[in-house]
Amino acid sequence: MAKIPGARAVHHIAYTVPDLQQAVDFFVDVIGAELAYRLGPVEDPETDWMARKLNVDPRASANIAMLRLGPNANLELFEYTAPVQDRGQPRNSDVGGHHFAIYVDDVDKAADYLRRVPGVTILGDPETIEDGPIKGDRWVYFTTPWGMSMELINMPEGMPYEDATETRLYLPTEHWPES
Repeated sequence: MAKIPGARAVHHIAYTVPDLQQAVDFFVDVIGAELAYRLGPVEDPETDWMARKLNVDPRASANIAMLRLGPNANLELFEYTAPVQDRGQPRNSDVGGHHFAIYVDDVDKAADYLRRVPGVTILGDPETIEDGPIKGDRWVYFTTPWGMSMELINMPEGMPYEDATETRLYLPTEHWPES
């Protein structure tokens, strides 16, 4: 199968948020990310550059923050203003729905921490998958103060799916630096 020449890794994941400062504060103060830079406003009201380059309304404007999230991930956050804009949060089942999963050593301990964060909602109790290709996976979903879906997850080494394929999922080997 053909692939992108020179492709090495995912550089970043990006999300549009309703309030950039709120999201930066949450990811830095609660999740443990580091702010790398802020940029904006990014706009070009005289041309269709925003539509051609970013697939948004030509009169849209964006403020951007790039965060370092642990040893192996970058997270880019956008706050857009646009003449026509859906400000609703998609559910996971909606086309374009999404969630962001954070690997933790102890899902229960991490969920207990998040239960004390104002505006965070833990969606039920952590669960462990009892059978199938990811038996032993422990997880729980939560939502941020602005409604973005996220997940806490822990997957032990030696998952059952490994018996059927040479492909291995990425598992972090380093902890995020303590702040």
